[in-house]
Amino acid sequence: MNQPLMRPMRKLLSSHIVMRMMSTSRRQLKALLMVADELHVGRAAERLGVTQPSLSRQIAAIEKDLGMPLFSRARRRFALTPAGEIVVAGARELLRRGDEVVRDAKRAHAGEIGSVRLGFVQSATYEVIPRLISAFRAAYPDVVVNARAMTTLEQSEALRTGHLDAGLVRPVTALHGLTTRVISRDPLVAALPATHRLARYEGVPLAALADESFVLYFRDSAPVVHDTIIGCCLAAGFSPRIVQEAQVQTIPALVAAGLGVSLLISPTPPHNPSQVVYRPIQDDLPLWDMALAWSASNQSPTLARFLAVTEDGSPHGDERRRRVRHHAWVGRTW
Repeated sequence: MNQPLMRPMRKLLSSHIVMRMMSTSRRQLKALLMVADELHVGRAAERLGVTQPSLSRQIAAIEKDLGMPLFSRARRRFALTPAGEIVVAGARELLRRGDEVVRDAKRAHAGEIGSVRLGFVQSATYEVIPRLISAFRAAYPDVVVNARAMTTLEQSEALRTGHLDAGLVRPVTALHGLTTRVISRDPLVAALPATHRLARYEGVPLAALADESFVLYFRDSAPVVHDTIIGCCLAAGFSPRIVQEAQVQTIPALVAAGLGVSLLISPTPPHNPSQVVYRPIQDDLPLWDMALAWSASNQSPTLARFLAVTEDGSPHGDERRRRVRHHAWVGRTW
């Protein structure tokens, strides 16, 4: 049929036809397409495994429902009408889209497509987030990970209210109503200017920092971390002289600028070793848990996939502690 004539006809008929065809069964659409492909009801019926009268009744029912003939039977020649060509093209698209919808629905049910909303504390940025997300994306590339930096307190509330699927948190106490799995147990390290008198040692006792000025985490954003570090210093016999508070990612720059030393939870922010060095604290201090938290009531299939992929991907605390404490630093023990 002449294509320029088909275009306005499509515009007139398409919306009406699509709405009427939506009520047509998948079996009827397949029967219609078989007749259109064969242009012979008898051959189409044979391929479909039905009787010719039954198939003719199905085609007649579709034509009656749409209110127009789809096949021309003039002069003993069986052919599609102009409207029939449009309907057949639409039927093919409906079946194709229907197959896609069913396939995508099955994949969504299996957690293979969709999204995971992930919160994380700042200290997860430098090692845990890249490792976990890259492993998950390799396994499920069609699942979108929406990651957002949040405090442990903010994440806990968002997980309980269903605004997050999972969170990387620093749980000092049990998180009520949430399930947690420890991802790593991380030590406290000293951040020193590279020219500092203690930088040449492999590790330093906390008491050796008693006379230093300190740059620490903002207490408002990490009150438990801030107060625990103060408590460790008090247990070592001194109260730290805090001259600056900052976000964790900016602390190395302030240390490099000579404003003071700092105490950071490993993994630490990236730094220039010619300006800042990290040294383990030799005191027997408690390790800090990094945990993956989620609500057991969250039945999201993508969350289940995320939890499965991340279950075995983290080093144990002792392994991490050894890795940090025995890194090949140049110098000697205090």
